[in-house]
Amino acid sequence: MSENVHDIELPEEPQREMSFWDHLEELRSRLIWALVGIAVGTAICAFFADAIVNKFLLAPAINARPPLKIQNLRPYGQLMLYMEIVFIAGAVLSLPNTLYQFWKFIEPALYPHERKYISSIVFFSTFFFLFGGAFGYYVLIPNALSFFSGFGTKYIENIIDIQAYFSFITGILLACGAVFELPMLSYFLAKIGILSASFLKKYRRHAIVVILFVSAAITPPDVGSQIMIAVPFYILYEISIVVVRVTRANKEKKKAASE
Repeated sequence: MSENVHDIELPEEPQREMSFWDHLEELRSRLIWALVGIAVGTAICAFFADAIVNKFLLAPAINARPPLKIQNLRPYGQLMLYMEIVFIAGAVLSLPNTLYQFWKFIEPALYPHERKYISSIVFFSTFFFLFGGAFGYYVLIPNALSFFSGFGTKYIENIIDIQAYFSFITGILLACGAVFELPMLSYFLAKIGILSASFLKKYRRHAIVVILFVSAAITPPDVGSQIMIAVPFYILYEISIVVVRVTRANKEKKKAASE
């Protein structure tokens, strides 16, 4: 037998198995670094608090047709509003660091060829979340506020409480950001073998019904707005099918090669 044993390619293996206390210590370390990132992001956003409130948070209400009037009903309302806005903005600003700490925590369970994709996963996860938030801010929120401000009788003046307005804006932004993470979530579930492309195809019709229901729930009651929201959500679902198919195929190929 002339084959050299050094030429044989051995299958990759994860890092050594960590004990429960090792996992606990690693989790504590990653949580601390994630909180440090959020604290730094919050401190940075505190310097731009007025711009965030006036030019970002209140802009959709000001630009609505007709414009919405916002009021504060509590003595400490604006103080609490600023604190909440600064914290949430800081958390969004530090999102890449938070995602990086999460993936570094699960890194020991990954194969060497999978660990090199952590930076790309963090980048695309952040991109999809911010893209979803931008979609909600520039598409969904203006249409919803314009509809709500113009709906009803002229004898009732729409004066919105700032806390209710803030909850509405942040709820839509975070929901859209989370929905746009569907391709990355599908990639992760496919990596660990839970999700398959055949499963997503089988329940495509059910997914369409859910998408239409969600679109009707978060948009004004007109068909145009609902379609405008449902189409991007459905495209994300189809992208997830492609992502899962490619991920599972690559996983099976590497498994067959190692065997």
